[in-house]
Amino acid sequence: MKLNEAKQQFIQSWGAIGTQWGINRTMAQIHALLLVSADPLSADDIMEELQISRGNTNMNVRELIDWRLVEKVLKAGERKEFFIAEKDIWKVAMRITSERKRRELDPIIKVLEDIGEIDGDKKDKEVKAFTDTVGQLQKFARQADKAFDNLIKADEHWFTGTILKLFK
Repeated sequence: MKLNEAKQQFIQSWGAIGTQWGINRTMAQIHALLLVSADPLSADDIMEELQISRGNTNMNVRELIDWRLVEKVLKAGERKEFFIAEKDIWKVAMRITSERKRRELDPIIKVLEDIGEIDGDKKDKEVKAFTDTVGQLQKFARQADKAFDNLIKADEHWFTGTILKLFK
């Protein structure tokens, strides 16, 4: 397989996988392109390579910057902005995990805390069913929160060592 063909296949596949992570296909494709590019790319380079509009490019690059997966770099003598992706895959995975936790788990924990204490007779069947279910969800969400925090703080070597021990 030629490099260009392999690169296109990777970009398309990463784009499809990205939708399962909760990001749009174009954002994932831009990330993939920047991930496999040897040099920083400008918005024009990205637009040309992926055949997407300037607005789509700019919006998705900004979002990737917010996720801390991409950063701006300066090139001497250039007025354009250039972008490069984080190449350390462990850091990429931890940043994605951290951002998903912040966007998905943290709000659910807050909602569960807000609705956990309701007025009503604790002996009432409906009140008891509601509070029991919310309590179980809170416990699970807190445990998931701790697990994500530990994973995000974990060292790559500790993590892979732990996983390998599980498979022995």
